[in-house]
Amino acid sequence: MPLTPRSLLRRTLVTLVPAALAALALAPAARAAAPEYVALGDSMASGPLIPDFTGPLACGRSTHNYAHELASRLGVAGLNDVTCSGAATKHMTEPQNLSLLGQPAGIAPPQFDALTADTKLVTLTIGGNDAGLVGVAQDCVNVLPTGTPCQTKYTQGGVDQEAARIDAFEPKLSAVLDGIRQRSPQARVVVTGYGLYIKPGGCWPTVPVLASDADWLQGSVNRMNGVIARQAAAHGATYVDLVTPSAGHDACQSISAKWLEGFVPTSPAAPLHPNRQGEANYALIIAGQIQAAR
Repeated sequence: MPLTPRSLLRRTLVTLVPAALAALALAPAARAAAPEYVALGDSMASGPLIPDFTGPLACGRSTHNYAHELASRLGVAGLNDVTCSGAATKHMTEPQNLSLLGQPAGIAPPQFDALTADTKLVTLTIGGNDAGLVGVAQDCVNVLPTGTPCQTKYTQGGVDQEAARIDAFEPKLSAVLDGIRQRSPQARVVVTGYGLYIKPGGCWPTVPVLASDADWLQGSVNRMNGVIARQAAAHGATYVDLVTPSAGHDACQSISAKWLEGFVPTSPAAPLHPNRQGEANYALIIAGQIQAAR
């Protein structure tokens, strides 16, 4: 019986389709492209309590933190955001035990696990937890304008304990920057400082710390930023100053103007942390420096 075009097509399909399916079954799966951008860091970068939440709840990672806003602005091919509240320099290479309301809440892998040889952009915000800045600020709350400055507690014997912690952080940051370069040699590395938390002289009782403590606390932040800027330059990374552009947007300002919250947030955000407006503006500032250097 002669073969018709239809029977010939049927016979061809019967022969070729099983062979093609077998070949697909044997072929290795295509490797998914690694995200182009990796965000590393602590709660200043993760954006705790800013809706919407993503990743481990205890990390306080927001879809509107500066990493997500920056990725959208730059149009990067994929973001791996591993920022996490409570992270210190050691958590770049060690797991981080998480807790929520004082209860264990799992473990976050070392943040460096997100880095690959194909990573093209890395942002890093770290150091606040190494220096214990938030805890020190909480110690400085003073409900009376005539209270004892907390600076006295931290500078007994003529030694500024907070300054010593910040200075001890410098070699740790150097090691972190070396580790990023080893794992992602092609990456553009951008390291941010911390912002302007409180204006000169403070604003007691809006932010209930004495004027002298306000200046000492922001001075400690500025000292930290100096360490970060110095190490960024030493490692060929880009340093982003967030203090200068934050003038007029500190925790003393109105709800519509502030980028950072005080002890009692007036917008969805953690105390003493950036709000959504702050994270968005940080992304704008970081993007401007990246684009200017292209």
